[in-house]
Amino acid sequence: MIEETLLEATDKMDKAVEVAKDDFATVRTGRANAAMFSKVVVMYYGAPTPLQQLASFQNPEARTLLITPFDRSVLNDIEKALRDSDLGANPSNDGNVIRVVLPELTQERRKEYVKLVKTKAEDAKISIRNVRRKAKDGIDKAVKDGDAGEDEGSRAEKELDALTKSRVDLVDELLKRKETELLEV
Repeated sequence: MIEETLLEATDKMDKAVEVAKDDFATVRTGRANAAMFSKVVVMYYGAPTPLQQLASFQNPEARTLLITPFDRSVLNDIEKALRDSDLGANPSNDGNVIRVVLPELTQERRKEYVKLVKTKAEDAKISIRNVRRKAKDGIDKAVKDGDAGEDEGSRAEKELDALTKSRVDLVDELLKRKETELLEV
C-alpha cells in the first residue's frame, strides 16, 4: 500500500517536472523555435487545436519563423491566434505561409520573461507539494487503518520528503538555467 503510494507520488512529481520543462521551452530566448508555439491554440472548425497539429515550421533566420498550414483555409485563424498569444510576435500572411518575425529582446522584455519563468517554476513546485500532501495523507491513512506499522509509515514519510526535495531542487535548477539563458545578451 505504502509502496504504491510512493510510486504514484514519484510518477506525478516527475510529470510536474516535465510540465515545467515544457513550459520553460515555450519562453523564448534569443532564437525563434517551434517549441515557443506549442501552447498556441487555434480554433479549427470550432474545436481548439494546437498549432503544431495544423502547420509545419521552418526557421530560415534566427528571429524569423515560417509557418506553413496544412490546410490554407485556416491561415487567418492561425494568424489571429498568434496575434492574441503572449509571444509578442507580429505575424504577416502572404496567402501561403505566415511569417513571424520576433522582436529583438530588450532588457525589459528579458526581465518580463524571467518573471514569467519564475511563475511557471512556482506553479510546478506547488504541484509537487500538492502531490506530497496527498501521498502523506495516504500514508497516514494506511498507518491509522493498521495496513502498515508506524515505523514503516515514518520511513515512507522520510522517503517522500527526500523525493519532494529532489524534485523541487530539479525545478530550481531548471529555473536557474533558463534565467541565465534569458539574461544572456
